[in-house]
Amino acid sequence: MVASKNVYLIRVFPFGQCMRKNIIFIRRQGDFYVALLIGVALNKVNLRLFLILSGLRMNLGLKFWMGILSLTLITSCASQSQLMGGDWKTLFDSNSNLNGWTRVGDGNWRIQDGAIQADFVQGKDASFLVSKNRYKDYEIYVELWVDDQTNTGIFNRCESATDVSTKTCYEFNVWDTRPDPTYGTGAIVDLGKVSPPYPKAGGKWNTLELTLMGSQMEMRMNGQLTAKAVDSTHKEGHVALQFGSGIVKFRKVLIRGL
Repeated sequence: MVASKNVYLIRVFPFGQCMRKNIIFIRRQGDFYVALLIGVALNKVNLRLFLILSGLRMNLGLKFWMGILSLTLITSCASQSQLMGGDWKTLFDSNSNLNGWTRVGDGNWRIQDGAIQADFVQGKDASFLVSKNRYKDYEIYVELWVDDQTNTGIFNRCESATDVSTKTCYEFNVWDTRPDPTYGTGAIVDLGKVSPPYPKAGGKWNTLELTLMGSQMEMRMNGQLTAKAVDSTHKEGHVALQFGSGIVKFRKVLIRGL
């Protein structure tokens, strides 16, 4: 089959966190269209073939099929964003151990059923698992399960590996029952409030996508943007998983530099 000279170039703008820009090439070949999606990642070109879609007959309408294609890609991005963009490093998954973490406090951190779990802490102070490595500008993807009473979160750019608090780190919060819900689940504590209807994490698996780039920070929960903040106090540091109460399970923690 000899392709005609009809080539359509369509730019599709960001699909959440999974791709910063996307370019779709539609090329007519005889009575069919062939679609090729190329993703362009932040700060570098990362060409990946995500989809080749053939069999789109001309008489069905290019605009209609482009709508279906875009919807398909958006759905795929929402569920697979942690796999796109490249250069992800695993801090924890079902094949990991806790060797890359330092335990702080008296929580009963352990690996159970392929996830990091904690459900008891002695005393009133929270317990943490702190990464041994330090990070500056990065994205984190997390899958976690909590119950309705859980107080947990991800602390970022912690200046010290042993002193973890909102004074030494940025706290991205998961706490459905926080007395002040504006800094509860989905918030960046003391910096980025969450607006009603307040998101709830209890009783289900959730995804968190955290971005720290210079002084800019944002938090997404289950694909939805929940909070943004601007602050330059902490420029680099450790990542810490928090356990304060209830039950928490982390089954995946991925990070990539920006």
